[in-house]
Amino acid sequence: MPPVKPMLAKPAATLPTGEDWFYEPKWDGFRCIVFRDGDEVELGSRNERPLTRYFPDVVAAALAHLPERCVVDGEIVVPRGDRLDFESLLQRIHPAASRVTKLAAETPASFVAFDLLALGDESLMDTPYAQRQLRLREALSGVRAPVYVSTVTADPAVGQRWFREFEGAGLDGVIAKRGDQPYSPDQRVLAKVKHVRTADAVVAGFRWHKSGPVVGSLLLGLYDDAGTLQHIGVAASFPMTRRAELVEELAPYRAEALDGHPWQDWANAVTGEDGEHRMPGATSRWNAGKDLSWVPLRPELVVEIRYDQLEGSRLRHTGQFQRWRPDRDARSCTYEQLEVPVRYDLAEVLGG
Repeated sequence: MPPVKPMLAKPAATLPTGEDWFYEPKWDGFRCIVFRDGDEVELGSRNERPLTRYFPDVVAAALAHLPERCVVDGEIVVPRGDRLDFESLLQRIHPAASRVTKLAAETPASFVAFDLLALGDESLMDTPYAQRQLRLREALSGVRAPVYVSTVTADPAVGQRWFREFEGAGLDGVIAKRGDQPYSPDQRVLAKVKHVRTADAVVAGFRWHKSGPVVGSLLLGLYDDAGTLQHIGVAASFPMTRRAELVEELAPYRAEALDGHPWQDWANAVTGEDGEHRMPGATSRWNAGKDLSWVPLRPELVVEIRYDQLEGSRLRHTGQFQRWRPDRDARSCTYEQLEVPVRYDLAEVLGG
């Protein structure tokens, strides 16, 4: 019965090898455990909050394709063309029922199953992963789009090839699982290998931390082909002592920062009562109530960040500060330095 916390993975630098390891693509969507009991379907998220109301299309797909009584672990994704579209997936989390219905028709989601927790009256939580895989493929042998069964291999060479190729279809890396592993809710017993890259970016502003007058995150930019500084995301996750030091380090670049600032239109469009500048329409995609006020800086500082992948022209996740690059000219920080994955047909991945 819901809720059930999903089994989790911890980062690994390389794919583990040896006997009894299995490899799956790391699907880039919303983790979801589907509970079906006849005409009832619940979609549980990673944090145990229900996703059911946001994905009526996935509920309909579960009723049409999954066994009548089952619990299936997997991922909700939105395929668009030849790759997964995470931005469209984010838009599906909307408070208005009418908007949810509209988006379900315009950007329908799919469900990729990769584990079977229960079938009928039988719990498979203590069953080894290798056996659960056999049961999953047997129980879902007749499924059709928009429900899929994730491809899996025991060959580390194939897993490594997937790691190189599948990113071009919008996937996030590779997950490694032990064949003798029972299903362990909320335990990081799996291994995930994700792409890690570095880039030099311009620091064009910062946001205050919610706890007080220390730096919360650095606003990052890269120059496009037209010479325009595009906002690509943020670098954060600093220790509190470092956040305080950054206030002093950034202070000289706050002087006359808006004079000719490439994001001046943002600042001029909306200014809060406290005098802080707010980016128009830039509500947080994760938290609608989050304060996104920002402090402009002259776009002269360059920072090296670590990141995993892009979503369009922006960082998918928060960049990780590595070091300042006083040897780099800000104008030299362009999109050309970024590694672009080879395009890969998503249909081949979903086709197993």
